[in-house]
Amino acid sequence: MSVNPIHSDFQKHLKHKDQSLIDLYVDLREFILEIHPQSNELLYHTHALTSLYTVSEKMSDGFCMIPIYTNHLNLGFNKGTVIEDPKKLLQGTGKWIRHIPVKTIDDYRNKDVEVLIKSAIDLALEDTTAKDINQGLIISKIKD
Repeated sequence: MSVNPIHSDFQKHLKHKDQSLIDLYVDLREFILEIHPQSNELLYHTHALTSLYTVSEKMSDGFCMIPIYTNHLNLGFNKGTVIEDPKKLLQGTGKWIRHIPVKTIDDYRNKDVEVLIKSAIDLALEDTTAKDINQGLIISKIKD
């Protein structure tokens, strides 16, 4: 499957990361977009370089994200506290967000994580009030 190229605003910051993080990010992004190709991708650069996958153009309709920090990245779930996690893969203590630490491809390229992503997508689709959904847009919110 061919995935949209990484947006130039995002790429500008991504290229400064270690190659191992870049490789994990590229593959994890591809994995998410293989599962839900019509996702909108919202791009941010705040405390982490982050791509957020949503069913609309609204941040609140996000189902998962990939925050890239200095030396690691995570697969985050915006409503991780309310999706079923029978294998107890999700970590964190926040009110909503949970994550899976990603060190290798095996941490996410498996059926259990695919089920979590699909559950998060279903929840986002149930919760959204947006009229325009699943457009496959890439929207950069990176300012610099």
